[in-house]
Amino acid sequence: MDRLTAPSRLFGANGLRTGPDGRIYVAQVTGSQISALEAGTGRLDTVSPHGGDIIAPDDVAFDRRGNLYATEVMDGRVSVLDTAGRTRVLRDDLPCANGITVHHDRLFIGECREAGRLIELDPDTGAARVVLDNVPSPNAMEFGPDGLLYFPVMGANEIWRIDVDGGTAPERVAGDLGLPDAVKFDARGRIVSTQVHSGQVLRIDPRTGERTALATLNPGLDNLTFVDNRLFVSNFTGEITEIGSNGEPRTVLPGGLNWPLDLAVGDDGDLYVADGTYLHVLSDGALRSVGMLFTPGYPGFLRGLAPAGAGQLVVTTSGGQVSRYRPARGENEVLADGFDQLYGVAIASDGAVVTAELGTGRVLSIRSGEVEVLATGRHEPVGVAIGPDGAALVAEAGAGRVVALRGTRAETVLDALQRPQGILVRDGVLFVLDAGAKALIACELATGARQIIAWQLPVGAPPGVVPKPLRGMPPFSGPQGPFAGITAGPDGTVYVSADGDGSVLAVRREAG
Repeated sequence: MDRLTAPSRLFGANGLRTGPDGRIYVAQVTGSQISALEAGTGRLDTVSPHGGDIIAPDDVAFDRRGNLYATEVMDGRVSVLDTAGRTRVLRDDLPCANGITVHHDRLFIGECREAGRLIELDPDTGAARVVLDNVPSPNAMEFGPDGLLYFPVMGANEIWRIDVDGGTAPERVAGDLGLPDAVKFDARGRIVSTQVHSGQVLRIDPRTGERTALATLNPGLDNLTFVDNRLFVSNFTGEITEIGSNGEPRTVLPGGLNWPLDLAVGDDGDLYVADGTYLHVLSDGALRSVGMLFTPGYPGFLRGLAPAGAGQLVVTTSGGQVSRYRPARGENEVLADGFDQLYGVAIASDGAVVTAELGTGRVLSIRSGEVEVLATGRHEPVGVAIGPDGAALVAEAGAGRVVALRGTRAETVLDALQRPQGILVRDGVLFVLDAGAKALIACELATGARQIIAWQLPVGAPPGVVPKPLRGMPPFSGPQGPFAGITAGPDGTVYVSADGDGSVLAVRREAG
């Protein structure tokens, strides 16, 4: 077994904030944890663990007592982690709670959604006061030296400011940017802002409007912070980069896969990786992005992948769409939508697209825009494949089995599994990735003989961790759940999405 990509040290890197101890605190939405990074040594410590009380944190801030406040974007919550290590929910009715800051021990948050709000919360009681409403997707914000609150408005591609105590309307500070998603201030009172689409880090003088590009990095930038006047920025990939005074970037933590889900080998022989906000391709040993959430034609938060020839993939998204995606051309054709938690996808010999709808327990077939229900009442259907006889095979994670759908019957093909997820069929062999057993199993369809061909795989949650549901963040994503996909290359190599450590593995069966 070979590891094709390095494990991720962070499962995404979103909000950044320098803590009272001088460490950089990193909020990780898909990793559902908060870590603290020592900029000098690279040491990384867990502050709020995966499976802990804080779910999908997007941004963090501190009060003068050292209490940490976190927005939980998918649950619409704000929680407090106090200096004694106790966590409590301050407020749970703030859809898409995202940006957060503390100013003179006054707590402010923003809802990153269409018609979002800026809200002041009482840090003790959670009582709310709306500062501004109908804001098109405000994000990570900060108070300037003039006492005004500055915030990026993603829906307008602008940066605004406002007096939080009233008296004036919000004012546009800068526009025509690269899709700003965070604002902080340097020691000279100038705005520094990350641009998620262009990958630029911009410095803007709020008095004159003069702007300077400090650096241009990969798209997907999310936030920034300063430590002793040193500038650090985060990326969705989990990369943390220091921007030197001369604009030279220095990687502090390397990026990796955020949350690898399904895999597919394209007609070009390259391996494609659905990484939620990204689609990556692994070619000649190098991983590169060929699409991401804010690039033209990107279908949305990706889950399932199936190669469709001619540089095309059929994909499922957490928003409930099935699409035909042409990443090289930036084109996306929606084949059907409105579904409840789609996962695996496969293409039958007649061109029909088969997919599993976890939220309803259905298995669906889509052809020429028409949707046919192949099965209902399945127990957590996730992975799908097409058998040698053309029957749809479905992994029922909740039932611990794989079934074949033949007419109105669901016939058990393989059972006594723990949590089967990704499945595929090659040369009469059914391969099943059992995330519960952390094993890859091969089953001869003709005889039913089974064999474990890889075990102790880094798939699923670590031992002792019970992940909490991620409810999603419309319109960017719907509910998100675990799915470790598999695929195979023309030489029989089986590729495994190791979502437990954020890597991709290659399993090559020995001859004989």
